[in-house]
Amino acid sequence: MVLLGMGTGVVVGYAAVLFIILIELMALAFFGEPLRALDILRHVPWYRVLLVPALGGLATGLVIHLFAREAKGHGVSEVMEAVALQGGVIRGRVGLVKTIASALTLGSGGSVGREGPIVQIGASIASKIGQLLGANPRQLRTLAGCGASAGIGAIFNAPIAGAIFSLEVILGDFELATFAPIVLAA
Repeated sequence: MVLLGMGTGVVVGYAAVLFIILIELMALAFFGEPLRALDILRHVPWYRVLLVPALGGLATGLVIHLFAREAKGHGVSEVMEAVALQGGVIRGRVGLVKTIASALTLGSGGSVGREGPIVQIGASIASKIGQLLGANPRQLRTLAGCGASAGIGAIFNAPIAGAIFSLEVILGDFELATFAPIVLAA
């Protein structure tokens, strides 16, 4: 399980890097420059400042509605629900849809953060890896925690915070069997 957690951490780390790049690409597509709120307000016409986030929100809603409705919301509570009620099973499609929808929202200037989406993206990737390898529900829950901790660790460059967040909030479990893989994934 430790090696699987470490491998998951590497995969989710790269996914986090791609997520950041995709957000910047969306900002370039919507505004013609990287997303820096105050700079954009100075250089972009007022009507684009109002319309672009609305268009981004509309596109986000359509992507989620059409492809994976469980990608809606903040992300953390959906992962907590999947861990508690579904044995850590999260469809792989959720990570891809959440990545696209969140990049649309963030890149268009929507007022959300990266922490919720990366938790759901990381947990989705980790859960899918576990499902492909035939992991049992306990292992899937641990892997979902590994994905969440790796995502938080990678996107904020804070692996200790990612591990503690995942252990305390996502799993609520500090057993050694879950602690080691999650810390190493982060």
